[in-house]
Amino acid sequence: MDQNESRGLGLLTLSAVLPSLTDYVDTSKSMSCCPKLIVILFFFSLYLVAVAQGGHKPCIQAFGADQFDGEDPEERNAKSSFFNWWFLGVCGSSAVAVLALSYIQDNLSWGLGFGIPCILMIIALVIFLLGTRTYRYCIKRNETSTFVRIGGVFVAAIRNCHTTRSAIAIEEEACGTSHHSSEQFKFLNKALLSVDRHKEEGKVCTISEVEEAKAVLRLFPIWATSLVYAIVYAQHSTFFTEQGATLDRTLFPGFKIPAASLQFFISLAIVLFIPIYDLIFVPIARAFTAKPSGITMLQRIGIGMLLSATCMVVAALVEIKRLSTAKEFGLVDKPNVTIPMSVWWLVPQYVLSGIADVFTLVGLQEFFYDQVPIELRSVGIALYQMYTPPPTPLVPAAPKQNKTSA
Repeated sequence: MDQNESRGLGLLTLSAVLPSLTDYVDTSKSMSCCPKLIVILFFFSLYLVAVAQGGHKPCIQAFGADQFDGEDPEERNAKSSFFNWWFLGVCGSSAVAVLALSYIQDNLSWGLGFGIPCILMIIALVIFLLGTRTYRYCIKRNETSTFVRIGGVFVAAIRNCHTTRSAIAIEEEACGTSHHSSEQFKFLNKALLSVDRHKEEGKVCTISEVEEAKAVLRLFPIWATSLVYAIVYAQHSTFFTEQGATLDRTLFPGFKIPAASLQFFISLAIVLFIPIYDLIFVPIARAFTAKPSGITMLQRIGIGMLLSATCMVVAALVEIKRLSTAKEFGLVDKPNVTIPMSVWWLVPQYVLSGIADVFTLVGLQEFFYDQVPIELRSVGIALYQMYTPPPTPLVPAAPKQNKTSA
């Protein structure tokens, strides 16, 4: 998938360079189709990059966490820190990319702006492949797919849905599984029932397969309720940016910070807070709880949810201040006029949002990695990825199109 992303970025570079090359060619009827071909190439490149990222992003993070031995206490502690530092690396590099690549694309060349990520992706792929012999991983061959096993549990449970509880209990006692089965989702225990004709065909589910299905089913309440956080996360690039676009963004005479660049404060808060969390907060919490990660994953997610709610309260108070200032100066119906209110009023909500991300998003990463069957860890990370869009827009908005609203 990294190879496909490199190809996609290479094609993006080509689509950006081709128009400048065609300037040196005389226009003729035979060249009239070139713009259409370039547009097709451009969008094909975007789709190729998107598909490649969907393939490698969940897998590479799960693969990195798999390099730690969960049975070793020291490595178990390091695995918990891995998610923190992974998130720091993603946010830090995204912040640099937003600042550097946006400047290059706006002031130098779009071809260069796409070419640099392409070269960096190729270098990253080469470095990854160089470590192939040192990675800790295990490939199980000739084993039924986890999706097939879990699907078989649900099919068997539905097939035996009319079976009485007493019959299931007798079957569990006969198989010696009654003490190993969890109490949740007991309707899936019907998949353990041996019906003679199915037993001969080898279609009886084992206790481990049933527990795998239960583990996946346990994720959905957390996944569904945590979708609310995605609403808060979406405010970074929408409502917060719209607020900033109407305020006084002058940092010093002659320079205005772009409204979209205010998201840099989120990345900055994350980069500054993660070392504090990992090096100070976790050891202190570990002394009280004796847990390797200091607090549980659900506690971490809950703290992040509380901070995100606080962030929304602060944003609402700032919005009240912004609207009252607009009314005071008669600017409510003048969306293109700057409100005499400093953009620094928005910094607290950006900082709170970044700290909330450290708790919630990293907690969700670790939760969906840890709570799924081993074979589905990349799927668990993919569930987490659904909460967040790509951290850096590949094609930023053109700077000359200044659209603001009061």
